[in-house]
Amino acid sequence: MSITSVGNNLTGVQDTSGSTRLGKDEFLKLLMTQLSHQDPLSPMDSQAFVAQLAQFANVEQLQGMNTRMETMVMGQAAANQVGAANLVGRQVSYRTDTVEASGGPVALMGSLDKSATEVTAVIKDENGRTVRTYKLGSQNSGEFSAQWDGLDDSGSPVPPGKYKVSFTATDAAGNSLTVDSRGRGVVAGVTFERGYPELKVNGATLKMSDVLAIELAG
Repeated sequence: MSITSVGNNLTGVQDTSGSTRLGKDEFLKLLMTQLSHQDPLSPMDSQAFVAQLAQFANVEQLQGMNTRMETMVMGQAAANQVGAANLVGRQVSYRTDTVEASGGPVALMGSLDKSATEVTAVIKDENGRTVRTYKLGSQNSGEFSAQWDGLDDSGSPVPPGKYKVSFTATDAAGNSLTVDSRGRGVVAGVTFERGYPELKVNGATLKMSDVLAIELAG
């Protein structure tokens, strides 16, 4: 007689709706019932009995592993939150192609893998319209910065808002170079609204994966 066939013969079981839970107590009750109802002249197949025990042991190990994994995930999440909170007040460099104009000069930042003889910044508004093409001249390899005066190509101040910045660069031979847009600012706070830590920098929300460097605020 199998465990499944004797499940309904458990002494004192009144719940006919069944149960989806099979823990240690339930397994032992089923096992004892199976042993007590087996035919003495035709006892339970020992191989089947061992297989049932092995299956139950595997289930127990998986349940224990799942519990440990959940504990590890919770611990890692807590550590990430504490680590992110420690960044408040620190200066960070990060990936971004967006700057915000508010009526004054705006810092532009980028990074070159090779020195360039000419770097140009193209600034577009939220509608994709180019408002300023800004020549930055030659720049050395590594991180560079420049100040956009907040004016468009006609010399008029641009309206306050967010603007997209893209860079182009060429070397002495006229070959195009890759330029990464960047930003820099002091971490003003941390938010966990999305279920993971994000930094508040320069009035924007920044993913941790976009952080390139962390420094003490000057």
